Amino acid sequence: VSAVKTTVEETPPELLADIMAKGIYLAGGGSLLRGLDVLIQEEIKMPTKVIEDPLTAMVRGAGMVLENIDNLYEVLTEPDTLEPPRQ
Repeated sequence: VSAVKTTVEETPPELLADIMAKGIYLAGGGSLLRGLDVLIQEEIKMPTKVIEDPLTAMVRGAGMVLENIDNLYEVLTEPDTLEPPRQ
């Protein structure tokens, strides 16, 4: 919970407004820990939800990026050089 709290505290105000309006969404196996969403919601004072099928969310998201890589080129490049990010 402290990691979530620290992340929220360090989030730029323009992004924090969106998070406060839409809430925090939990994914991954840890999100299935009973009561974690409630604990975070109580500590952070923001709506917190476990997404549907949290165990495969990251893989599905990565697959969507790969399927749309041409459309996402500008997002995935460095702004000054328009070259793919360095690895």
